[in-house]
Amino acid sequence: QVQVVESGGALVQAGGSVRLSCTASGLTFDQYTMGWFRQGPGKEREAVASISTYGNFKGYTDSVKGRFTISRDNGKNTLYLQMSSLEPDDTAMYYCAVDKAKYGATRITVFATSDKYWGQGTQVTVSS
Repeated sequence: QVQVVESGGALVQAGGSVRLSCTASGLTFDQYTMGWFRQGPGKEREAVASISTYGNFKGYTDSVKGRFTISRDNGKNTLYLQMSSLEPDDTAMYYCAVDKAKYGATRITVFATSDKYWGQGTQVTVSS
């Protein structure tokens, strides 16, 4: 049984930084494309970032490019999202997602629509 667990959500002031972590068990971690989604108040869920199995390919939605960095440590079965220069519009529940297909596409527009395992979410709130 695959389990996905996020952590690291926080209340932070605009301009601050937060690092989210995600662990996944019940699968061979380095065989799966992974990524982060978010859903803000009154908004639809959107794909934020994606990363290939060994971290050599990454994708970001335009609004976070240059501010967010996705990475993974396959030895620790852990995915990260380093978020900097946070803005109030970044306030959202952030979800870790694991592609259900091995070696799935990393391009964020494709990853956004693939079938995935999900975590329960971790809240990030950015105050102005």
